[in-house]
Amino acid sequence: MFKKLILLLFIYPTLLYSQSDVEKVLKGGEILVNGLSFFKGNKSSSSSKTIESLCVKNKLADKITFKIVGQDEDGTDLKKELVIQKDGKECFLELPKGIYTYEIILSNKEVFKKGEYKIDDEITITVKQE
Repeated sequence: MFKKLILLLFIYPTLLYSQSDVEKVLKGGEILVNGLSFFKGNKSSSSSKTIESLCVKNKLADKITFKIVGQDEDGTDLKKELVIQKDGKECFLELPKGIYTYEIILSNKEVFKKGEYKIDDEITITVKQE
């Protein structure tokens, strides 16, 4: 019984398809796997001096401005800001790792929150009412 099952699962299908068909299926599988790895993206390694992205989601009732201030590896000051619409998401790309001071400013120019954050990996910050 077991021998018939092996014949049915492994030997008969190879007799039905030619060698080139099997190679095409394997090639297609290889392309599919390589295509998926392309969409995955690269994680920043621990030896890298930058992160790929820092994203901010806004869950507040109005738009916000997200400001960060820090320094790159040369000691040059970095000042960046994002304006994020209600229910929106914006990202900084290729940001040097380090400690940044951040400030979240509401549309009426009032400071909602401020502080420091060590950025050493790709993250998404969600701003919401506490």
